[in-house]
Amino acid sequence: MALQLVQVNFKARDDAALGRFWAQALGWGVSSEGPGVTNVEPVGFTWPDPSAVCIDVVTVPDPETVHYRVYLDLATTSTSHQAELVARLRELGATPADLGQGEVPWQVLADPEGNVFRVLEPREIYRDTGPIAAVVADCADPRAMAGFWGEAIDWPVHDLADDRALLRSAEGVGPYLEFRRAPNGKAAVSRVHLDVLPCRGDDQATEVARLQALGARSSDVGQGEVSWRVLADPEGHDFCVLARS
Repeated sequence: MALQLVQVNFKARDDAALGRFWAQALGWGVSSEGPGVTNVEPVGFTWPDPSAVCIDVVTVPDPETVHYRVYLDLATTSTSHQAELVARLRELGATPADLGQGEVPWQVLADPEGNVFRVLEPREIYRDTGPIAAVVADCADPRAMAGFWGEAIDWPVHDLADDRALLRSAEGVGPYLEFRRAPNGKAAVSRVHLDVLPCRGDDQATEVARLQALGARSSDVGQGEVSWRVLADPEGHDFCVLARS
């Protein structure tokens, strides 16, 4: 039994506009499964596949408060590529963001709705991830988060330390999932969260029970009657367990 990390979900004021930004930023395409939802995924991609973690942008009534607990790191192949990508992202509507990072080799930007992300300097570890190097979650205890999420989605741990944990699909494709120690890592909620899907042949209810046994708890974010289940991991990161159609 396991789950597949399939997408990162952004709450938005305007799903279509924010979806277009991220599609152009990543060189991906857009589609829609219904009003108020924009799907961003590689062109020709067959969902779900571990080679990419897609983006779902969903319009909600009040997404104004922005917390940066979950965010994306974008990969680059050279310093010139990094500079070119930052310039292109700014043309698309991204703006510089100051989180107190000081002098660092990466660039911190915010998308048109204020969601912060990083454009990394070239790093060998991310040479084959595609445009998204890592999905990053701030936390208080990276080791504990690696334990929970490694069991949840059956991703091996590639790096484990007190301040950072790095996981990746067992197939060795797609982006990494990174847990990074941050001050007050348990304090904030985020308008960006992860969506997971039961593997073929596995049951949503069974997987939810398994996650709860690992330390997850039910979470009410005002979702009402929906086909997915909203849970929170042991540090309070909300995530959704989707249902297979």
